[in-house]
Amino acid sequence: MPKGPKGQKRPADAIGLAVMIGKIATGEIGDETPDDGKDPAAKALGAKGGKARAANLTPGQRSEIAKNAAEKRWRK
Repeated sequence: MPKGPKGQKRPADAIGLAVMIGKIATGEIGDETPDDGKDPAAKALGAKGGKARAANLTPGQRSEIAKNAAEKRWRK
């Protein structure tokens, strides 16, 4: 069974999915995503973390991190 972006169930066949999309577009049914229970402020700060870390690293440090990551990927 296909799942939506937040894990909700979607129709498996193309016709059923098209009908569901049409109903959502016309407002016949709502396309509400369930609450994941996470604090919105914490999610916003978490999204900023990688960019802030990258901004504080020197180009050499970023290169070393990328080399280590590539080595671990290819080791598998």
